Amino acid sequence: MRKHKIISIRNLTDSTFVIRFERLKFQFQTGQFVMLKIPCSLEKREYSVYSGENDDFLEVLVREVEGGKVSGKLKKLKPGAEIEVEGPFGFFKFNPEKFALQKFLFVATGTGISPFHSFVHTFPELDYQLVHGVRLMEEACEHTDFQKEKITLCLSGDEGGDFYGRVTDYLITQKIDRETNCFLCGNSEMIYEVFDILTGKGIPVSNIYSEVYF
Repeated sequence: MRKHKIISIRNLTDSTFVIRFERLKFQFQTGQFVMLKIPCSLEKREYSVYSGENDDFLEVLVREVEGGKVSGKLKKLKPGAEIEVEGPFGFFKFNPEKFALQKFLFVATGTGISPFHSFVHTFPELDYQLVHGVRLMEEACEHTDFQKEKITLCLSGDEGGDFYGRVTDYLITQKIDRETNCFLCGNSEMIYEVFDILTGKGIPVSNIYSEVYF
């Protein structure tokens, strides 16, 4: 692990925040994750990289978990403090040039939006549609970083989104091109359900990629 100094902590809600820290020539491919560890602590936790490949800093999106051994401590850190970073890890790598059809569907719940934030920052000209599901409007993490016409906010416990209900409820109603490349990131239940919905619409298994957030 290598120590990086924290540049800032940006609070998005009472329980979610973005940590920005020095990059120090750290190389990764968008979609990968890092292990974070507070010096002198035994626990470490994995977080998808939130920033783009070409940014001169690294960012991760964190949700504070009640009773969590890492997230609560991360939230209390101040600029200038050091954090240990290990990685990168993971196979949820993304490079649009590897796909014959440049058409993408991203489906996320909660902080599962993190890798897609990195995707879009790294490839701003991307042809994509993002479906993001949260319970409350305030949990819609930095949606202004995405093109408004390319994102659908699904709210399951609040008004004011683009769709009232879960992402699965929304996707059932949609016509999706069978050649679309689909990337899913969120809790395992959502991923299983969305997988069944997409394959039921004729999308081949080979076009579906997933990253589970437990």
